[in-house]
Amino acid sequence: MCKSYYNSPVGVLEIICEKDALISLKLVKNIEKTEQETAFIKTIKSQLKEYLLGQRQKFDIKINPKGTTFQKEVWKELLKISYGKTKSYSEIAYAIGKPNSQRAVGFACNKNPIMIIIPCHRVISKNGELGGFAYGNLIKHKLLELENYKLQISKG
Repeated sequence: MCKSYYNSPVGVLEIICEKDALISLKLVKNIEKTEQETAFIKTIKSQLKEYLLGQRQKFDIKINPKGTTFQKEVWKELLKISYGKTKSYSEIAYAIGKPNSQRAVGFACNKNPIMIIIPCHRVISKNGELGGFAYGNLIKHKLLELENYKLQISKG
């Protein structure tokens, strides 16, 4: 297992890989000891940098997120949401064939171990508002803004 860190505009990202697959990408407060960077970690950092500069819309990185069967089903569906687009929790629930599971979809988004690359930030409420985000709505808004998504805020 390899661990590294990347200082991004949204905070310090911890990268954890196992057998040339990314298993975790999350925001952390502190940087721990880093092992020697592999070519794979350098590729991840390079693609993250390109994404954060608005130069990359799709990632070409092998991922292996750990979770339940349902969570993996949700995360697989999230990977289909295009850069700069969003879907609602209920649209994701419908797409996976479980139309009444929007709350469970929200929980799966919250447990997403590979932020940004599995784009849970692209899932919003059906009324067009942000909904929630494991790292707070300020970070979610920044990521959507980076993708030039225009958020519609209700006036009520």
